[in-house]
Amino acid sequence: MDVILTALGLVFQADVLLTILLSSMFGIFVGAMPGLTATMATALLVPVTFFMPPVQALSAIVSATTMAIFAGDIPGTLLRIPGTPASAAYADESYMMAKKGETELNLGVNLVFSVLGGLVGVAALIFMAPSLAELAINFSSYEYFWLALLGLTCAILIATEDALKGFIALLLGLAIGTIGIDPAAGVPRFTYGNVDLLSGVSFIPVMIGVFAVSELLRNAPTINNAAHTFAQSIGNIFTGIADVFRRYWVNFLRGSILGTVIGALPGAGADIAAWVSYAVSKRASKEPEKFGTGHIEGIVDATSANNSALGGAWIPALVFGIPGDSITAIVIGVLYMKNMNPGPSVFLQNPQFIYAVFIVFIIANLLMLPIGWVAIKSAKRILSVPRNVLSPIILMFCIVGSFAITNSDYAILIMLIGGVVGWILEENGFPVAPIILGLVLGEMLEQTFMTSMIKSDGSILPFVSRPIAGILAALTLVVWVGMAWRMITDRKALPGAA
Repeated sequence: MDVILTALGLVFQADVLLTILLSSMFGIFVGAMPGLTATMATALLVPVTFFMPPVQALSAIVSATTMAIFAGDIPGTLLRIPGTPASAAYADESYMMAKKGETELNLGVNLVFSVLGGLVGVAALIFMAPSLAELAINFSSYEYFWLALLGLTCAILIATEDALKGFIALLLGLAIGTIGIDPAAGVPRFTYGNVDLLSGVSFIPVMIGVFAVSELLRNAPTINNAAHTFAQSIGNIFTGIADVFRRYWVNFLRGSILGTVIGALPGAGADIAAWVSYAVSKRASKEPEKFGTGHIEGIVDATSANNSALGGAWIPALVFGIPGDSITAIVIGVLYMKNMNPGPSVFLQNPQFIYAVFIVFIIANLLMLPIGWVAIKSAKRILSVPRNVLSPIILMFCIVGSFAITNSDYAILIMLIGGVVGWILEENGFPVAPIILGLVLGEMLEQTFMTSMIKSDGSILPFVSRPIAGILAALTLVVWVGMAWRMITDRKALPGAA
């Protein structure tokens, strides 16, 4: 009890509370800007934390990242441009809701369930850190291989109409992901002598291209329209939230728990949590045919998952010094810088700092409600901007966001190519979301497979002989069989089928 009181005293100081407020506003801004990810918000804050005491430094990072994950939903809903990769999984769904005139409900659900999901993740961080971290630490390359493969399978599941086209889009993403240095042999692949391609193709410029630039290209013929298609006022965003919660409370719990567990797995993070949760939601839904048409069910799952994953990702970072995602990888560096070496000993040597982090997480998630409301009400002005004014501004932010990744025009070129390719694919009925997931998980899949084959001297037996790996392998196989069965039954249901 004394430790908690000490932690409260460390947090409830004027400079710490001001840091939380300013960092929250910064996180909202960064998260709402296409390409400026939550990881980038964390990285930009690190130089500032040099001059802060430990609790204030960690408060800045926690607040900014918590807000950034939610803020990515705002441009995803209004403009079909996910502000962060964690929002990409359901950007199409949110955008379709806005087209149907359900902007208020969508943004309200995103905000409220982000807060609730974040609080579930914090509760897991506080009460379940040792057990969940113990599970995550047992994961080796074999388990990560199956986890990546299961995540890639989800890319086909979220293909709304044609699983074959979703599979082709996924293969395209995996192919793009092979460009660069071979992780096993260390030799260049598909670079054709281009120095920029040695670092591979970053998924951020590709994501901006296939989601944002392709949308600009699609709307180019109507660019002289007086106003944006969704020039509607945003009133009370909390109307209907209670009904959504009563109907989909199971989805909220499932998404939050799934997000927390995935977040606790090193290297997974909020992005994968959102993709997997959305796919599971569609698979378990009684109305799967509504997914992709502007259906709130999958959004409840995914937005709860990506926010709860934030708290989950801190579990292995604090308890074992293993980053749960790219954000906590930076956090671990900050902890070392502040002489708070992460690991079991930190709970014994500096327990007041750990409890202070828990308290800041709770404050940041509760603060998200009023700050998020202000952000949404401010964002509505975008809706009344004429398209011929809005489109160049969007393109400018896309260029800035892409350029910030590599500080070169290489990323801008990748973004433009991605935009053209995304536009061509969508015009022919191919989903673009699996491309992004292929890029995100392709590297993990390849690295873990090659590492596992080297460790096992070419034997595939360890891929299924380890208990957790065997469970993940069986789960992946079940999903594959279910997909094959669905394709067979769908084909039999077609008119004229035998």
